[in-house]
Amino acid sequence: MRVVSLVPSLTEAVAATGTLVGATDWCTHPAGLDVARVGGTKNPKTDRIAALAPDLVIANEEENRAPDLAALREAGLEVLVTEVRDVPQAFRELARVLDACGEPTRPRWLDEAEQAWTVLRPPERRTTAAVPVWRRPWMVLGRDTFAGDVLSRLGVDHLYAGHAERYPTIPVEELRAAAPDVVVLPDEPYRFTANDGPEAFPGLPCALVSGRHLTWYGPSLAEAPRVLGEALRAARR
Repeated sequence: MRVVSLVPSLTEAVAATGTLVGATDWCTHPAGLDVARVGGTKNPKTDRIAALAPDLVIANEEENRAPDLAALREAGLEVLVTEVRDVPQAFRELARVLDACGEPTRPRWLDEAEQAWTVLRPPERRTTAAVPVWRRPWMVLGRDTFAGDVLSRLGVDHLYAGHAERYPTIPVEELRAAAPDVVVLPDEPYRFTANDGPEAFPGLPCALVSGRHLTWYGPSLAEAPRVLGEALRAARR
């Protein structure tokens, strides 16, 4: 099999199978990944992908644009599109992707990741949170998102889970006025840092978290409950 991945978290999952020949410029894991780079998730170089002659291109309905996937199919390439809105679905889609890549056995990390979420027991006291994913304008997690389900399983209820949009634009004044228990600031897609983000929420605890652990579905799922849990507890101290 020759596989091109257009999804960073799936790149990390597929890399171990030995079938990966191409990935996006944003595919940072595993470290030292040595494959052809094919542009971004939103602007892949479809001609470069076709030149790699892959047996399979892996994409995601949220990460990648339909016109790009249509162009790849028109070039005669097989495209597998994943859809992940919660943790159980992530495990099902990971198994489907690995099977499509010809992985003969279920990898150990996938069992470890599933076990980590199966035995997870969220704290008795639930926490409310605002979860910005972008600024200028401020955008937050809304309904039906994988990251929202991850947080819910960790005992965190984000304020806009019932919003009509999946990633609504909310004025920062409204976010502050809502007075959540914590503001969760991931380092992707917008790279919030200690100097870029918390200053917008004076008086509110802010948790700077790894976007890879909050939004990726792959090997990082095995350690995500621990890593995210530690960051959230540290912010509330």
